[in-house]
Amino acid sequence: MGDADHAHEPVFKKSKWGTNRYTYNPDNPIGLALIIGTVLFAVLVLGTMEHRGTPSEPGPTPSAPTSTSTFTPAP
Repeated sequence: MGDADHAHEPVFKKSKWGTNRYTYNPDNPIGLALIIGTVLFAVLVLGTMEHRGTPSEPGPTPSAPTSTSTFTPAP
């Protein structure tokens, strides 16, 4: 099978699991690129979520001001 055979494959094809959903078709070059791109995107998102804090973690507490008046108006 050459590249000409793959050019006529659809990008999406019906799921074989008996649902009405469509899946990426790895026999099509664009479908294969979409599969790889989706996996890379998911790994990137999960990797950045791992390095960030969760909403349950307390944030940094603001420091109290050292003096109450730092502005002195001109005479």
